[in-house]
Amino acid sequence: MVHDPISVLDALMIALSGIVIVFLMLALLWGVIAVISRVMGVLEKHTAHPASVSAAAPAAAAPAAALAPVPQVKLEGVSEVEAACVMAIVSHETGIPLDQLVFKSIKAV
Repeated sequence: MVHDPISVLDALMIALSGIVIVFLMLALLWGVIAVISRVMGVLEKHTAHPASVSAAAPAAAAPAAALAPVPQVKLEGVSEVEAACVMAIVSHETGIPLDQLVFKSIKAV
């Protein structure tokens, strides 16, 4: 039994319906990801809140430690602004808070 070939209009309708289905599935996937992202954000806020409350007690003792004399950084060939940038970058890249780092000297190479 021989089937007649489909017309150009039928082929365009089939292709268009396929494209519409793909975009609908992409939109559905986007919606699912957005909902999951918001749910995870809410969960992270609720789990991080008790930790920040317990961290407040040691933070009260920190001002006493901050009264210790801060050693001066020896700058060789760099301005104070450049040295501050270097310190901030090192702190950010290592993940160590700036008040826990000790810089003895910064020299231009």
